Amino acid sequence: MMEQKLFEVDYDLPESESGAVCNIKTATAWAQVPSEPNTQERAELIARIKAGLKKHNALLVAHYYVHPDLQDLAEETGGIVSDSLEMARFGRDHEAQTLIVAGVRFMGESAKILSPEKTVLVPDLRAECSLDLGCPIKEFSAFCDAHPDREVVVYANTSAQVKARADWMVTSSIALKIVSHLHAQGKKILWAPDRHLGGYIQRETGADMLLWQGSCIVHDEFKAIELEQLIAKHPSAKVLVHPESPESVVALAHVVGSTSAILNGPAQFPEVDTFIVATDNGMMHKLRQKYPHKTFLEAPTAGQSATCKSCAHCPWMAMNELRNLAEVIDKIGTGYNEIHIDPAISERAKLPIARMLDFAAAQKKLAQEKIQADFQQNIGPA
Repeated sequence: MMEQKLFEVDYDLPESESGAVCNIKTATAWAQVPSEPNTQERAELIARIKAGLKKHNALLVAHYYVHPDLQDLAEETGGIVSDSLEMARFGRDHEAQTLIVAGVRFMGESAKILSPEKTVLVPDLRAECSLDLGCPIKEFSAFCDAHPDREVVVYANTSAQVKARADWMVTSSIALKIVSHLHAQGKKILWAPDRHLGGYIQRETGADMLLWQGSCIVHDEFKAIELEQLIAKHPSAKVLVHPESPESVVALAHVVGSTSAILNGPAQFPEVDTFIVATDNGMMHKLRQKYPHKTFLEAPTAGQSATCKSCAHCPWMAMNELRNLAEVIDKIGTGYNEIHIDPAISERAKLPIARMLDFAAAQKKLAQEKIQADFQQNIGPA
């Protein structure tokens, strides 16, 4: 059993046989979230941001969980709104040499890993992630060293240093397939950092998985009892759940999956008018844009008081806003809020990411070949 060590970060983790114990200081992040600009200031900031992006030939990419204004700005200026990996991949393939990542720090690092020659900026360098903070490299390396017989698989929500220690990096959209592949090869797995996502994968695949005991501050707070009560009020509603949520919440879902799976989920139920969504409420913007005639309800957390730390929204995502985005664009070329990664760490961290991308490409090719083979079988010889 790994000895527990106490260290201070901006998020707490429960005591466990694996992982680390953290002190809670989540309020620190919320205290750094600025107030909303008034109507006039908002319009001026949006115009300033658009002009600045054009002037510097910079690209804005945004995560689904950031403020709707930033999501709209990304799409209106030729960028993208997506999950963290697609943000990084889109930035890599775009001609722009300056990328601005509206999200949290590890997302900026992922973009820098895939585009080391480009300048990668973030609106606020203090925007962290509870999963990243709860998996510090020193403790994680010791955990890996204690289990050398296991394949190390880490979630995208980790630092560049943790990725550099891994054999594989996965996103929630492909984690099941990769772990199933490793399980079929007889591999035993060391998983980090999210215990809920890891537990879900373990249950679905039957793989031998040793789980780091991290959690997302948002998804960890969704409550099954309160969700059941909400379902009782809306019996025809379908429930969309991200697998970073507790097992009892996942068990109530009609769709379990990544942000992309949640975004596509309502299309599976064209006759359904109401959906209950268990993920960060920043996702509601895209859902309501894509399905304007549907009703989307937030799954309940611990309540609308001090009993919930996130209340369905990440405080670090909320730190991305119009003012600091405008400021970072104004200061392009000065090094302000630039992401830097040690080149050796970046090169090593790229390996598990590349392994995942290669696996995904191979899966896509197999699927296309199967479609072609089925088509030829159905139509018969020419």
